Amino acid sequence: MKAKNTTGFLKQLRALLKNTQYVSEPLNAYIVLSEDVHQNEYLAPRDARRAFLTGFTGSTGTAIVSDQHACLWTDGRYFIQAANELDDNWTLMKEGIPDSPTRAEWMGKTLPLGAKIGFDPMIMPYRQWKTLQKDLDKYGHALVPVTSNLIDMIWHDQPSPPSNLVVPLELNFTGASVQSKVDRVREKMKEKGATVLLVTALDEIAWLLNARGSDIDYNPVFFSYVIVTHESLNLFIDDKKVTMALKKHFQNENANVTFYPYEKVQSFYLDLVQSDIAKEGKIWIGPSSSFAFTHQVPEKLLLSEVSPIAVMKAVKNEVEIKGLINAHIKDAAALCCYFAWLEKEIAKNANVTEISGAEKLAKFRAKQEDFVGLSFDTISSSGSNAAIIHYKPTPETDRPITKDEIYLCDSGGQYKDGTTDVTRTIHFGTPSAYEKECFTRVLKGQISLATAIFPYKVKGNTLDAFARKFLWDVGLDYNHGTGHGIGAYLNVHEGPMGISWREYPDDPGLQEGMFLSDEPGYYEEGKFGIRIENIVRIVHAETKYSFQDKKFLTFNDVTLVPIQKKMLLPELLTANEIDYLNEYHTKCREKVGPLLKAAGENDGLAWLMRETEQIG
Repeated sequence: MKAKNTTGFLKQLRALLKNTQYVSEPLNAYIVLSEDVHQNEYLAPRDARRAFLTGFTGSTGTAIVSDQHACLWTDGRYFIQAANELDDNWTLMKEGIPDSPTRAEWMGKTLPLGAKIGFDPMIMPYRQWKTLQKDLDKYGHALVPVTSNLIDMIWHDQPSPPSNLVVPLELNFTGASVQSKVDRVREKMKEKGATVLLVTALDEIAWLLNARGSDIDYNPVFFSYVIVTHESLNLFIDDKKVTMALKKHFQNENANVTFYPYEKVQSFYLDLVQSDIAKEGKIWIGPSSSFAFTHQVPEKLLLSEVSPIAVMKAVKNEVEIKGLINAHIKDAAALCCYFAWLEKEIAKNANVTEISGAEKLAKFRAKQEDFVGLSFDTISSSGSNAAIIHYKPTPETDRPITKDEIYLCDSGGQYKDGTTDVTRTIHFGTPSAYEKECFTRVLKGQISLATAIFPYKVKGNTLDAFARKFLWDVGLDYNHGTGHGIGAYLNVHEGPMGISWREYPDDPGLQEGMFLSDEPGYYEEGKFGIRIENIVRIVHAETKYSFQDKKFLTFNDVTLVPIQKKMLLPELLTANEIDYLNEYHTKCREKVGPLLKAAGENDGLAWLMRETEQIG
């Protein structure tokens, strides 16, 4: 794939750094982040500024441009992808690699003493600004907020903001009314002494208001802000998105919502900050909210802690739990049908490619009840493409799926009762002994984490090594986290908790009712990739002892798609691991089989029954 030529854009951006018509003072560099004003991981097309400037389309990365340099920082999920997508103007900085400088280290050593570095204050999270400025202080450098985003000035065909309708989500899917959720939020505000709560995260707003949108592909959210006080619930949103059905929905759920134009949030918020309401308590703003909002609050009034909604949303209620379980049964049925179809097509030497395979899988998902759409771009990857961790097939990269190479499929769906995310790695021919060993070690790690028992509210990063041990034993590893939260018909990646070697700064500790992914992997550039991913639910664990009356937790598998036994080296598995796999496959049969039978999906049912046969 040919990299985008960024020479012209860099020249225009560098000219703006010195033009005091647009910047308050000449700048030595400018930072371009991957977030939008709501700090979303996934973006609407108009907000993909870093991708526009650099050509790199991964979800995470930071670009810094000076007079002489253009550098991009990203993590191990995207090293291969970034190397392919960046042109010669850019230097790739590999985050997490010991010899690779951090952004602050690079700016400190490269820019002149006392350098001024511009950034968009609406896009940079307050926590990120605080950490970066502290690191830059030792070099005498200063971060300078720029009123207008400089990328917008050179992006002449920038798409318009999305303005799609917002729709209510029924109580039988949400399990709690809007007003009951707002009451819980206000109780948390009282506990913390807060009189104002600013909500900027779009999935938190969608969850709180029991409403869904389509402003960002694959994420059922809508651009808006919410400000909660003890007396009012204020929604800032483009009036074009609001229907009578939405207003009636709020009335039915006893929510007294006051509507304001989306662009009025800053002035409304500033008035609140300066009002008597603010002086009676704290202003609560999540640390991931933008610098522009947080910096306006006097330090004595600021409560910079993770939003109470983030934790409420992560701990699913009984209706959400049942919905997520049901969504994964339907999703498993779709995947069984897809893999059965794919196996037959390959046996006939039919021309199935990564793209045509992903399209077929989407059609199987669309047959399922309450299906809304995909939860992310399907990672349909064959052979060497499977080593690109967040690969997306394009016409330029599309490879055939054959019996000669490993096929990795990471996919998910949005259903009104839940969000799904599952990865399976399969081979339609004869895998090598080395591929089988790698696969088996990945599975051993996946089982180790799935069966772990751990204390209530332990941080997710303490569990990461459970999944890596069997790779580490032979000198292998993978460059991504092991688990992320998942939404209830919301974002496929959901915080504030997760499982990774990095500590999640807002992790409240793992709790019963949370759902996470369990997805170790292994990747060899230019050869193959392996990942096995299940969504798991945190449940109470019965233990022989109870140290200081501590509660202990464990995981239950929610994903119900068979794991290909052909890829295993059984001699590497323990008796307990074999028992686990047999029990898991029995559960797949019992839960997914009846749905396939009722739908008349005989090929999918036959594939399920064969793939779930017991191993000794």
